[in-house]
Amino acid sequence: MAQPTAPDPRATLRGGLPDRYLTPADIASMFGVPIETVYQWRKKRTGPPGFRIGKHLRYDPTDVRAYVTGLKNSATAA
Repeated sequence: MAQPTAPDPRATLRGGLPDRYLTPADIASMFGVPIETVYQWRKKRTGPPGFRIGKHLRYDPTDVRAYVTGLKNSATAA
């Protein structure tokens, strides 16, 4: 019997975000960028807003969806 495989995180982004806080690795995988890019976005305040839980960086799926929607809207307005 075949082992179940984890869904592609990018497909998850298209079909609806998971019901949990996302890690920087999740964000990198969803957007197809290196994890270093995610940390640079945070440093420059250009990517989806993240927050800290102790020493761990997390992203709210609702904020990520709003960020993507904002990108789409600004692209169509340009």
